[in-house]
Amino acid sequence: MPKTTTSHYDVAEHLRTPEEMAAYLEASLEEANGDAAFIAKSLGDIARAKGMSQVARDAGLSRESLYKALSGERIPSFDTILKIVAALGLKLHAEAR
Repeated sequence: MPKTTTSHYDVAEHLRTPEEMAAYLEASLEEANGDAAFIAKSLGDIARAKGMSQVARDAGLSRESLYKALSGERIPSFDTILKIVAALGLKLHAEAR
């Protein structure tokens, strides 16, 4: 049986436009099932696609703080999430279920 080779998939490489980034965040919010760390990790993917240094500057955070907040290993404060979402050029919205 021949060996199967795989390659690393990085979603950040496929998030090129603001519309793609917004759609990815929307899908992540739907799939998260209340898991704030999952949403933070998705925001991290979008931030990597945009450039972490620029997003950190725009959010008023250090690059290190941004990486930690969006690692998926911790749950950042809602204030931090709002800063990051704004720095990404996105906005959150709500709708009735």
